[in-house]
Amino acid sequence: MPGFELFGDQERAQVQDVMDSGVLMRYGFDGMRNGHWKAVELEKALADRMQVKHAQLVSSGTSALTVALVSAGIGAGDEVIMPTFTFVASFESILAIGAVPILVDVDNTLTLDPDAVEKAITTKTKVVMPVHMCGSMADLKALKSICDAHDLLLLEDACQAIGGTFEGKPLGSYGDLGCFSFDYVKTITCGEGGGIITDNDSYKANADHYSDHGHDHLGKDRGAESHPFLGYNYRISELNAAVGLAQIARLDEFLAIQKKNYSILREALEAIEGITFRRVPEGGVESYAFLNFFLPDAETAKRAHTVLGDSGVDACFYWYDNNWHYYRKWEHLIHKTSLGKLPQEVYDRLPDYSKSDFSKSDHWVGRNISCLIKLGWSEDEVRSRAAKMVEVFKTAFQ
Repeated sequence: MPGFELFGDQERAQVQDVMDSGVLMRYGFDGMRNGHWKAVELEKALADRMQVKHAQLVSSGTSALTVALVSAGIGAGDEVIMPTFTFVASFESILAIGAVPILVDVDNTLTLDPDAVEKAITTKTKVVMPVHMCGSMADLKALKSICDAHDLLLLEDACQAIGGTFEGKPLGSYGDLGCFSFDYVKTITCGEGGGIITDNDSYKANADHYSDHGHDHLGKDRGAESHPFLGYNYRISELNAAVGLAQIARLDEFLAIQKKNYSILREALEAIEGITFRRVPEGGVESYAFLNFFLPDAETAKRAHTVLGDSGVDACFYWYDNNWHYYRKWEHLIHKTSLGKLPQEVYDRLPDYSKSDFSKSDHWVGRNISCLIKLGWSEDEVRSRAAKMVEVFKTAFQ
């Protein structure tokens, strides 16, 4: 991760097909395409790889979450349970449809704590949205049991964990809907793009129509298509889809590199007393996009992170102080700051997050360091990096 590190002939060939036809839009212009339908091909490849009936491409991972929620009928006033540790897109997608994001604690998986989810359920709860952060998954079996007991939708945000599995099923396919991001820094990239997967025929049809202004896509005359319901423009372009089509064919290649580099770093750090690793739920296999570990306390973790950077060990993250990925810096959500007026129901029912107690999340995220696993490293570079990390952590514990 990320896939752009290994751009090559495959990506260039797919993009050149689009440029030769001159058709950059995924719909229409049938006669000009020379038989190329990159978005359609990528949807089929994604569905096949994720072992589901349907895939729908959209313009981003944020769009994927938004469209997935709407496709299942989620809207004004509905509550969606989500973790305190994620990217801001999680609550942006919920607010975009007039629903209410309900933040709950994470545990030592760095994802949704099932006990916290159970306690957060109200009569307004409609969705549980686990976010498989940094290459590994939530405790999906426990969350599925909770959703089944309360008749809730399980929507997997697998934007950072494509290629991981749980109980033999690809991440994203375990719940009712799964979402992926194909932005520039993901394991496979379209430059910009996202995807939704599901086995539900209605959700697929709704996502297909909603992401293109409500077009029903029946017939071959776009101007004559009907609009069964309101929609918006969340389309992906053929150029973006072309890049992704080349990249998804290389996913196994990328995962093998990630696992190799991850294993070298983890083996080195396992010898350091005081370092423990995030819990991967039984039956889960990471995508190996990140190596996540805990130090004894937040002070040590913060100090070690600083020294790592000073020592030239880049791409390690201390999420506790991160502006984008942890609730502590989401001032715009906490203070309900918006350019336009929020719907009154959302404004009134958003919890006062300035007073919320997320000390359990702080306990885990405050002690965590997360290291991105790059595809472009040589083995010598990985081993040199491992040696530097060991040296830093031995110093940090003195």
